[in-house]
Amino acid sequence: MDLKLIDDKGQDAGAVSASDTLFARDYNEPLVHQLVTAYMANGRSGDRAQLTRAEVRHSTKKPFKQKGTGNARAGMTSSPLWRGGGRAFPNKPDENFSQKVNRKMFRAGMAAILSQLARDGRLRVIDGITLEAPKTKLLAGKIKGMGIDNRVLIITQEVDDNLWLSSRNLTNVMVLEPRHADPVSLIRFDQVLITRDAVKSFEEMYA
Repeated sequence: MDLKLIDDKGQDAGAVSASDTLFARDYNEPLVHQLVTAYMANGRSGDRAQLTRAEVRHSTKKPFKQKGTGNARAGMTSSPLWRGGGRAFPNKPDENFSQKVNRKMFRAGMAAILSQLARDGRLRVIDGITLEAPKTKLLAGKIKGMGIDNRVLIITQEVDDNLWLSSRNLTNVMVLEPRHADPVSLIRFDQVLITRDAVKSFEEMYA
């Protein structure tokens, strides 16, 4: 499998040989959906909390007499049937939303995503990206010079301080190392720029 290689001006600079296992795999939509869903679920903090009928503030006085009113009998206003009452099955902070994805499924899902990005022309390889100073304007100009005007994910072998600090104020740019790449980020961005060294790292991790 050959990936498109571009230079600093976005021009075609040849091709980079890559693993067919990682960049020429058939797209498995159910697997990718499961992978993305599990990743987002595992990121949930689970900090929501609701009150039971024993925890809500209420009076223990009987709301109205047992008979003669025509209403259904009621003993306390803390009943889950009442407005302002406690929940019968409340959500608690210790609720666990995590979903298990084994290593083989994760590797296959990442390979399917990378392969589809390559087929759609959304994945491009560059030799490297370096900045002389930590300035947002420098990185924005370098990206624009490559002919990229939409959201872009930059994956480089090592993120230095200049590159990291320059990307923080760009809402449409994210910089990651291969070990931190996740399925949601790969799908969310319109273009993915990956360095030669990062391609080799992906092959070592997932191929």
